[in-house]
Amino acid sequence: MSLAIVHSRAQLGVEAPAVTVEAHLANGLPSLALVGLPETAVKESKDRVRSAILTSGFDFPARRITLNLAPADLPKDGGRFDLAIALGILAAGGQVPGDRLDGLECLGELALSGALRPVQGVLPAALAARKAGRALLVPRANAEEASLASGLVVYAADHLLEVAAHFNGVTPLEPFQAQGLLRQELPYPDLADVQGQAAAKRGLLVAAAGAHNLLFSGPPGTGKTLLASRLPGLLPPLQEQEALEVAAIHSVASQSPLEHWPQRPFRQPHHSASGPALVGGGSRPRPGEITLAHQGVLFLDELPEFDRKVLEVLREPLESGHIVIARARDKVKFPARFQLVAAMNPCPCGYLGDPSGRCRCSPDQIQRYRGKLSGPLLDRIDLHLTVAREATALNAPQAGSETTAAVAVQVAEARRIQLARQGCANAFLDLSGLRQHCHLQPEDQRWLERACERLGLSLRAAHRILKVARTLADLERAESIGRGHLAEALQYRPSSQSG
Repeated sequence: MSLAIVHSRAQLGVEAPAVTVEAHLANGLPSLALVGLPETAVKESKDRVRSAILTSGFDFPARRITLNLAPADLPKDGGRFDLAIALGILAAGGQVPGDRLDGLECLGELALSGALRPVQGVLPAALAARKAGRALLVPRANAEEASLASGLVVYAADHLLEVAAHFNGVTPLEPFQAQGLLRQELPYPDLADVQGQAAAKRGLLVAAAGAHNLLFSGPPGTGKTLLASRLPGLLPPLQEQEALEVAAIHSVASQSPLEHWPQRPFRQPHHSASGPALVGGGSRPRPGEITLAHQGVLFLDELPEFDRKVLEVLREPLESGHIVIARARDKVKFPARFQLVAAMNPCPCGYLGDPSGRCRCSPDQIQRYRGKLSGPLLDRIDLHLTVAREATALNAPQAGSETTAAVAVQVAEARRIQLARQGCANAFLDLSGLRQHCHLQPEDQRWLERACERLGLSLRAAHRILKVARTLADLERAESIGRGHLAEALQYRPSSQSG
């Protein structure tokens, strides 16, 4: 036959839209035309494919070859279409039966020798192929990752010859038997290593229990970074769907195939990071730090040192849990359901309020330093904690009740209560969920309203106080929110007058 159709998948963000590779042979001077909005790497594939076909012992048709990557308006890039193009040319030339290509999708880059090389973004393609009801043929290095899509038939090959032998019925490929990615349980830093800081540890417990955003403020050397690095160890292990989401992001962003199941991410970008580095971007949109921190923790140290315009781009993702990057040709949506933990000094020198009195910052300098953080951004942070300096004790005994393992048990129980009641963590409750699950007694409601008025807090801040109070009640396994829960939650909010 002179026309062959092979199914493949493109990569668009963390999605894998279907691409149909159409190969047509016609009479005329030998030529090869590749159409369908291919980027440079795809245009170069015709040279890789020609060499791979010839070195594998097949005939490269000396005819007019037209290759179409449909849909024509979807940009295609990378070497992921090499295998599909080679199979299309072989099937159109009658060297491979084309009728056996219908129920299969192909991904893989070809070496000049015909060997198959791994590609990025295999897991999203595997999930999409499973949904479409087709099997997936990938390089052997990608097979374990593709097998994470349970129920999908995966074929793994090392060379174009193996693929051709499979379709010709000479040596059929057996479905890949997954060994199972390792669940790499790297030990988390222990909370018991943090000396003192009882109030900060309490705030860390509340943040972990309800997935609340957290801001540490205090002089240098008081353990702000140390505390933040302990948060991932307090969070519950990833559920299967969450782990697949994180694995799909890493599959798209990483240069090498997945080798183990992911843990909760902990991302710590430098304060010189640009806006696109934080939220993603580029002419070909790539995930940024907030997407790489999906289902995990994003830690921003020295928060006021970040460019204000960079920080402002966090406002929408903190509310919606995703980021949409719009370009002239397309629009890409990345997941970004992360937990923000930030740290800052109280003033430019860091020693405002220190008993030694060594701070020499003027009120204008302090105001300018704090003014780098906008009110709307601070309003979206549920817990504001001051980390004070502790007494110097180099060999202080560790508090056994404050180990990561012990606190993680409390967090897991609180999360279990929340999932059973409303299906999500308290920080993600919408307005209807607030009314249903954060009901207050009339006198407590009036008390909270007066307190918010006196402190100059916004309605959003009042809602976040309710969410934190609900978490405090869950930690105590209380059915309803009490005055004590509201009072503690209110302590974690700065008043509008405090800057």
